[in-house]
Amino acid sequence: MTQKILVTGGAGYIGSHTVRELQRQGYDVVVFDNLVKGHRQAVEHAPLIVGDLLNPDDIWAVFRQHPDIAGVIHFAAYVEVGESMENPGKYFRNNIQGSVNLLDAMMEAGVMHLVFSSTCAVYGTPEHVPVTEEESYKPESVYGASKRMAEQVMAWYDRTKGLRFTPLRYFNASGASFDGRIGDGYKPASRLIPRLMEYILGQRDDFMIFGDDYPTPDGTAIRDYIHVDDLATAHIAALNYLWNGGESMAFNLGTGKGSSVMAIIEMVRKVTGRDFEVRVGPRRPGDPVRIWADNTRARSVLGWEPKYGLREIIETDWQWHSAHPRGFEE
Repeated sequence: MTQKILVTGGAGYIGSHTVRELQRQGYDVVVFDNLVKGHRQAVEHAPLIVGDLLNPDDIWAVFRQHPDIAGVIHFAAYVEVGESMENPGKYFRNNIQGSVNLLDAMMEAGVMHLVFSSTCAVYGTPEHVPVTEEESYKPESVYGASKRMAEQVMAWYDRTKGLRFTPLRYFNASGASFDGRIGDGYKPASRLIPRLMEYILGQRDDFMIFGDDYPTPDGTAIRDYIHVDDLATAHIAALNYLWNGGESMAFNLGTGKGSSVMAIIEMVRKVTGRDFEVRVGPRRPGDPVRIWADNTRARSVLGWEPKYGLREIIETDWQWHSAHPRGFEE
């Protein structure tokens, strides 16, 4: 019998890619999204229920309508670091209370397996690189704190209700689908690679990097960029891990390799064939010098392996943005 998966936030960037991969692997999928950040066009072949986790009746109705849901993948959250610092209440309400409402509905429906979209922002500036799951928690943004608090809430539902859950702590989600049909449709872009794409396409007047005086080989900060399709397969591996009796456990998701900002810029020049000027601004407060994942646990416990590197990330992102210069709003 085909298992049915509820994907909250499944019309968003990572959620929509995961929905596609679930369907490719033969799962039955139901998408729940309020479409504040997600896009109806990103959900191609799955039923989309428009609702908000802050309205408990919305999510309870989903489980009543689909009593055969076997597991949940939870993406629905606000994710902009800067906005979270300007409007903390919005992030705490949505990311924590929304998760509580989802958990209560799951418990009522007897659905005990949850894969949670978390973030390496729960660690803040790491004490050790590469970053393992044993790194201390010291989030430096409301966004990171809200994700860590949601993890703690889930841990108490594990302890008191028997929930089994896996927080997947992403590093830098990047890229787009290889067929060019879905990608990061958020406008205006806030992340490095989509901002570069907008600049090349004439949608930005200039492009600035923040600091070129870091103690790194080329002076720019180093991050771990992971293709969104690799993240999608990790969510399914985590769900199967839970179904097979796995205990609640967090996993870092990255390639295990760091790329500097300048390496990203050079790869964009190479893939697009475009040259462009880059302005250099001051460092941003709180930006770590270097951070990349130790993904040993995900490899060994989940049997997951990232397949794609920086070139595939830039190639697919360029294909998506050049074909969809206005995102999904066309």
